[in-house]
Amino acid sequence: MLGDVLGLTPDETLAYSELVAMPSATVADLAAALSAYGTSLGDAHRLLRRLEDHGLAARITGDERRFAAAPPAIALGALLARRQNEVRHAEVELNRLEEVYRVAAAGRGPTDVVDVVRGEDAVRHRFEQLQLGARERVDAFVRPPVIVTSSQENSAEDQAVARGVRYRVVVERSMLETQAVTVDEAVEATEAGEDVRFAQRVPLKLIVIDRQLALMPLTSSGDVVGALLVRESALLDALMALFEIVWEHATPLLVGTDGLAGGVAHQVDDDDARILGLMLAGLTDQAVAKQLGTSLRTVQRRVRALMDLADVETRVQLGWHAATHGWVRAGAPASAVTVPV
Repeated sequence: MLGDVLGLTPDETLAYSELVAMPSATVADLAAALSAYGTSLGDAHRLLRRLEDHGLAARITGDERRFAAAPPAIALGALLARRQNEVRHAEVELNRLEEVYRVAAAGRGPTDVVDVVRGEDAVRHRFEQLQLGARERVDAFVRPPVIVTSSQENSAEDQAVARGVRYRVVVERSMLETQAVTVDEAVEATEAGEDVRFAQRVPLKLIVIDRQLALMPLTSSGDVVGALLVRESALLDALMALFEIVWEHATPLLVGTDGLAGGVAHQVDDDDARILGLMLAGLTDQAVAKQLGTSLRTVQRRVRALMDLADVETRVQLGWHAATHGWVRAGAPASAVTVPV
């Protein structure tokens, strides 16, 4: 990781790490230390010369066959300062280009607020690019079919979350039922800092970046692989308003008792909380059992225990009781909770 940040290759980073641990070393000494990695004498010689060029190694006075590592705080500090300076210059240029872009955008006509992106590779690239460029927030609708990028392949999302970008994601219930999205994936995303909710129906696939750009499919059927890139406009405002409406009525994911409120949080365990959360998301007992990798009988037994706790007789009553009695810490309104029998 340090080498990536400072512009060193993995071989250079490894060689410097070995050299730092030695008082001094010849080419043969370094080759021997790196022999487990298949480093030859010629490789070791080239690595020492490159470290010397980077200012990370110097020849010993009086014996030019031997090399010593430069002090890390000084040598790596200089490389780090150079990289930081490059980043600052890049930020200045980015701000300049952003201002030029805004001026140009203000002069666009009504037909220039939407771009058409055609082809699977182009859509995948733009999808990743938007997330990697996100600064503050990403709002997304997730619904079938998955055509371009699956949740397992979306590494750009993980990188954005790691940078502190806030994700709000509404997933259509059918994706849980078919296990296109698993509870484990949703839990992992929630624990990483994303807000995940479920809705019986999601109107369209959508991703909105920093309230400035949106990407949506070219067609709802998926027959033509393409996307519409929507810039700041009344259309983007409408898409954001639609997201807020669906978000408010969606059911949050319960990953454990932390998502429960009041005394009920102390009367059930994490498995009960997950079962309740999936019920509130609209899944049947059979679908819940499949998602949690347990038996239908186990789910039914736990649901019965939750009913007894709520003093109700049906699953519908249980969902209503959980919503109206504040069992869920950030739950959807009572009218939005749908629990099929």
